Amino acid sequence: MMKKLTKQTEFYLALLIIALSIFITLNNPRFLTTENIFGLLRSFSVMGIMSVGVLFVLILGGSPDVSFTAIAQVVQYIVVILTLNYGGNIFLAFLVACALGVLMGLLNGFLVHKFKVPTIIITIATSNIYFGLLYVFSKGEVIFVIHPMFREFGQLAIGSWVGQHGTPYGLSLLAIIWLLTLVAGWFILRRTQIGRNIYAIGGNEIAAERVGINVFKTRMFVFGVIGFLSGVAAIVHAAIVQSAIPNIIVGQEMNVIAAVFLGGAGVFGGKGTIIGTFLGILLLAIVSNGLTLLGISTYWYNVLIGAVIVVSITISAIQQIRQEKTRVRVQVEGEVTA
Repeated sequence: MMKKLTKQTEFYLALLIIALSIFITLNNPRFLTTENIFGLLRSFSVMGIMSVGVLFVLILGGSPDVSFTAIAQVVQYIVVILTLNYGGNIFLAFLVACALGVLMGLLNGFLVHKFKVPTIIITIATSNIYFGLLYVFSKGEVIFVIHPMFREFGQLAIGSWVGQHGTPYGLSLLAIIWLLTLVAGWFILRRTQIGRNIYAIGGNEIAAERVGINVFKTRMFVFGVIGFLSGVAAIVHAAIVQSAIPNIIVGQEMNVIAAVFLGGAGVFGGKGTIIGTFLGILLLAIVSNGLTLLGISTYWYNVLIGAVIVVSITISAIQQIRQEKTRVRVQVEGEVTA
């Protein structure tokens, strides 16, 4: 059992999280409090929700989608304007946001499949198109006052306690949405045929197609998922910041991608877990919060993100090379025996 655990990226990531948490707590006891932990889960719920969609795309092909923040940004701005002009409720806001997100996600998937171009290339283009059109039509106008239903939704929580400074807190519904997204993602990847198809295509697309897997439908499903979750994240983000700023979400894609890579997703596809993705986001949340509590410049956070991407890609590449060498050695030994 222990030998199996030591081969898992998640095991070492969990150890790192525990060690880092102990270090920060020893220097600032405020870190390991229920209030702070609930606050972390709420603050990083947007990144957490989007990370599940990013994981799906990386498992499918290894090349990341970088347009999901632009999708979320466009969706958020449109929904905020619609609710200001026509009213509505939070359920309708989610419905519209997710529908718009799915449409933009499906466009990405269609272009990737049609032109056989790496996902990152297509989504760099569509990200600029989506984000550019938003700026053309919005003229960069910031909406400071949004429909009050977003504030009311953002304040919903399970439990009610009083913090050290007399402020009430609880487990935010926004954090619960993130946790439910993780559960749904795990179920799809591990307990459904479409999930097995995603791993199969990521492992070897040609072989998957030969055994009868519909690559086009699977790819469209994956890009529909990341578009859908971008829509969910857009509403959650609006509930947190209580405004619609045309460039506030765009730029966070590298943080999310880094967390998913850190959680064990491979750069060649066919690899990655929901647990690893959750731990990756959690580690970045702990580091960000820890820097603040320890009084260290938050600029170091950006340095960490870059380092995480480099280290994750290096480890993934080394593992891939070892697997290829093992496969070749087995084939050679099999031929010699025959």
